[in-house]
Amino acid sequence: MPLFPKPFLVGAVLSAGLAGPALAACRDVSHLGQDYVACSFDPATTDIRLYNKDQAGVPFRSFRALSLELRHREEYMSFAMNGGMYHDDLSPVGLHIEEGREQAPLNTNSGWGNFHLLPNGVFYVDDGKAGVMAADAYRDARLTPRFATQSGPMLVIDGKLHPRFLPDSTSYKTRNGVGVTAEGEVVFVVSKRPVRFHDFATLFRDTLDCPNALFLDGTISSVYAPDINRHDRLFPMGPIIAVVGKFPR
Repeated sequence: MPLFPKPFLVGAVLSAGLAGPALAACRDVSHLGQDYVACSFDPATTDIRLYNKDQAGVPFRSFRALSLELRHREEYMSFAMNGGMYHDDLSPVGLHIEEGREQAPLNTNSGWGNFHLLPNGVFYVDDGKAGVMAADAYRDARLTPRFATQSGPMLVIDGKLHPRFLPDSTSYKTRNGVGVTAEGEVVFVVSKRPVRFHDFATLFRDTLDCPNALFLDGTISSVYAPDINRHDRLFPMGPIIAVVGKFPR
């Protein structure tokens, strides 16, 4: 059951002093008759980070809790999205790196569910660049990024769709994911209505020009985007991807 009956409107966030300047990064996108919200950022000019627990070691659970802690550091959140799958205690199922410290290892085990629909993959950020790689390729590359999160399945792998996706699948879910364009721009996407994996993947490949893209989650898909008056707070979250800035002095 949702924790709250409806999304928490951004006006309340602004009045509470939680948000900084809005970053006009989000737009509506249509693909194969379905509507999506896509939010794009240049990792060379924006600070994209991963979070899971606060300074006391407690999972943030919500965008609001993360916003409050950032404010104590004189920082603000311009955008955020749930950032990968997690266990019942909100700990990451797979790789999770914050500020260069590995808090959960790469998970290449077999298992049930979307995370284990191989290949799964890793979204990472380091030194003004970002990438999405299949988990095995990430392991073999021996990367040591500043931030990283693992989820699955991969949506697009080097320009090809995940081999298990079917164009006539009857499985429709709300979905969110992340891709990196050929020019290096990071694109976060959430569907407005339930969609197939196949259609979601072709959106990244064919419309958004992302040769590599990663599924983040389904039903709990959540976004914080002040520029489009959106602040989802229906479900507790594990890892959170956030675009962070500093308040001017």
